[in-house]
Amino acid sequence: MIRKYRETDIDQILDIWLSASIKAHAFVEAEFWASKVNEMRDVYIPASETFVFESDNQIAGFYSLYGNTLAAIFVSPKLQGEGVGSAMLDDAKSRRECLQLTVYQENTPSINFYKKQGFISLGEQVDERTGHPELVMEYYG
Repeated sequence: MIRKYRETDIDQILDIWLSASIKAHAFVEAEFWASKVNEMRDVYIPASETFVFESDNQIAGFYSLYGNTLAAIFVSPKLQGEGVGSAMLDDAKSRRECLQLTVYQENTPSINFYKKQGFISLGEQVDERTGHPELVMEYYG
C-alpha cells in the first residue's frame, strides 16, 4: 500500500535512505551519506511531499516529490527487485504530468530502471556536493 508519509515514519525512512544510498552509491564515501541524515530529517523530508510503500506494517520504500522533481526514491536493499520501486514510480507518475530527476552516471542500475520506466536523458551535470557526474532525466505522461 502506498500512503502519505507520517512523522512517525521518519526513523524507518532514514534507515532505508542511508542503507540504500550507501549500496547504490558505493563510489561515494559512506561517511558522506551518514553526514546527511540530519539534513534529510530536518530539511529535505519536511520540504517535500513524501509517500511510503507499506507492507506488513513495515515501510519497504519511499519517494519524495518537490514540485515536478522526483527528489528521492529509495527501496529497502533487502526488498529491491520485488516491484516496490516500480509501484512507487507509477504512483509518482500518476501525481504529476511531468517528472524530472537526477541520477549519478555511475549508478547504472538506476539509470536502466528509469529508462525502462519511460524517462529520457536531457543532459549531464556535476553534483556540487560530491563532484560526481549525473544525468538529468525527465518523464512526460
